[in-house]
Amino acid sequence: MIHYRNVSKIYSGDVLALKNVDLEIERGEFVSIVGQSGTGKSTLLKLLILEEIPTTGQVIFNNRDLASLRSHEIPLHRRRIGVIFQDFKLLNKRTIFENVSFALEVAGRPGNEIRRNVSQILEIVGLSEKFSKYPNQLSGGEQQRVAIARALINHPEVLVADEPTGNLDMINTWEIIELLLRINKLGTTVLLATHNKDTVDRIAKRVIAIDKGNVIRDQKEGKYMI
Repeated sequence: MIHYRNVSKIYSGDVLALKNVDLEIERGEFVSIVGQSGTGKSTLLKLLILEEIPTTGQVIFNNRDLASLRSHEIPLHRRRIGVIFQDFKLLNKRTIFENVSFALEVAGRPGNEIRRNVSQILEIVGLSEKFSKYPNQLSGGEQQRVAIARALINHPEVLVADEPTGNLDMINTWEIIELLLRINKLGTTVLLATHNKDTVDRIAKRVIAIDKGNVIRDQKEGKYMI
């Protein structure tokens, strides 16, 4: 499904973010991408959502080299990939329902479809009863659930989570991870970038470790080891 073929990424100033990365991720996998800050985890994900392009090598998604996508194809590609960040990026002046429905409204979907889809997604993340609340009326864990709901609203094939629990305590952290695992069981491929050792060890699924831009370990059922 996803293949990084000999990918390197060098930023201006000769900053090496990734070096000769060769990885294949199958449909339906749950993959933890681990490493300290600045090791290349976020760059790996940004290449997949076309926020960055490789300096050398190819990023393949569903048998298509992302470099071959034309500009009008990029929005469709990004709808296939839901993205969650450490900072929730919610619209504070919009309700939870409005935050989740925003992407569908922009796409011009009919109102009845929007209401049905948003209601289904809010039920999945456990926020059905808080649809009329505003972000500042929710806990940090609940706000991240809203962000997950928003990422799921287009029914993506892949869910990318870049340090999604970095601002949460351990209780809320594991609740978010359990939600990601449940989403994965429903068939969505999940890529989790994190430096939280306890979380990765508890998940006990595939672990890819990156250090100084290099993939130094790839284990099918691994632990956090750098």
